[in-house]
Amino acid sequence: MSGRLDGRIALVTGASRGIGRAIALRYAKEGAHVIAVARTVGALEELDDEIKAQGSTGGATLVPLDLKDLPAIDRLGGAIFERWGKLDILVANAAILGVLTPLAQLTPEVFDEVMLVNVTATWRLIRSFDPLLRASDSGRGIFVTSGAARKIKAYWGAYAVSKAALEAMVLTYVDELEITNAKVNLLDPGRTRTKMRANAMPGEDPMTVKPPEALGDLFVELAEARCTANGKLFGPPA
Repeated sequence: MSGRLDGRIALVTGASRGIGRAIALRYAKEGAHVIAVARTVGALEELDDEIKAQGSTGGATLVPLDLKDLPAIDRLGGAIFERWGKLDILVANAAILGVLTPLAQLTPEVFDEVMLVNVTATWRLIRSFDPLLRASDSGRGIFVTSGAARKIKAYWGAYAVSKAALEAMVLTYVDELEITNAKVNLLDPGRTRTKMRANAMPGEDPMTVKPPEALGDLFVELAEARCTANGKLFGPPA
């Protein structure tokens, strides 16, 4: 049986757990070959085992990579070009929360790390993979954002600033892709059962929020070649 992403090459960051893992599994099930990027080798191997166990036709390439290693992102872009000559789908999902604390009490180290992972590394993904997305006949970019970028709350400073910067950067990129076949959108997953949310909301019952798998249909829709949305912000499914 053919899938909605048959033959597509899809890169997913933060693929070893949470939303990234769920999307990597779903994309593989839909026939995409998934380039799974995450820091932990063991977790990537477990993901690969599950992709094989579900009978996925697309398969996976595992890339143990810390996004704080910016030159490694460039090397990955070169490796993808040599093997496939293009990238059909980019899911920029990986992010860190930092510390929830008053801005005046944030340490420079924490602030810099949040900006590095959530903003600078995402820019390097764009820089490295832009030619590959343009080389696809229907390149699709999905950048995971957060309501924290727009619903400002005390103590969320570093994370909120990073996601606001991400949204401005992505919309700038959208404008620069105007005469290409590539389409790029933002996706706010909303309240989702992830380790990051558990750290941010330690008193919350995780069973009261949706699992990452509930986002699968939306991620697939935005990754399809027939998707016409561009420069849009998609909120969590009802």
